[in-house]
Amino acid sequence: MSAVELRRWTRDEYERMIRAGIFAPEERVELIDGEIIHVLPPRPHEATSMCLTYEALRSAFGSTFLVRPQLSLALGADSQPNPDAAVVRGGARDYRDRYPETAVLVVEIADSSLTFDQGPKACVYARANIADYWIVNLADQRLEIYREPAGEWYKKARYYEPAESVAPLAAPDSLIAVADLLP
Repeated sequence: MSAVELRRWTRDEYERMIRAGIFAPEERVELIDGEIIHVLPPRPHEATSMCLTYEALRSAFGSTFLVRPQLSLALGADSQPNPDAAVVRGGARDYRDRYPETAVLVVEIADSSLTFDQGPKACVYARANIADYWIVNLADQRLEIYREPAGEWYKKARYYEPAESVAPLAAPDSLIAVADLLP
C-alpha cells in the first residue's frame, strides 16, 4: 500500500479555484498553510461577539484605519485566512485590486474553533509578522492577546478577564473593555 500525499495549494491556485467557481457561493473556505479549510458559519453567540468586536474596533481606531470583517488577508504564498476582524492601514478603495498583506490587529472569535485559532492560525499570523493577534475566547469568556511575533510563534501571550481593559498596539490611547467583546 502506498502512502497518501496531501496536496498543498498556493494562494494563486486557491484564487483560480475561487474564480472558476469550484466552491459554491455560500461555501466559506480559507487557505491556511496550503490547506483549504471549510469554515462553519458563526452561531448566534459568535455572531453577537463579532458585531460587538467590530463596534469596539471602529470606536477605538476611528477613521484612521479600516476594520475589515471576515475578509481575506494575503499572508505569504500559501495562506489566505479570513479573520473575523482585521484592522488595516488605509481605506476600502486601497484594496480594490488586492487583499491586504498585513494588518495592525487581527481578531478571531473562537468557540469550537479555539484550538485551531490558538495553533495553526496563530502560527500563520506570527509568520506574517502580525504584531497584535487577539482571540475572543468564548469558551472561557476571556480575551487572549498574542504579541511580539518571532518566527512560528509569539513571544508574549496574555489572558484578560471580562473586568479588564486593553489597548491595541496601533491605538494605544484607546482602551477596549473585554466585556464589550463578549456576548
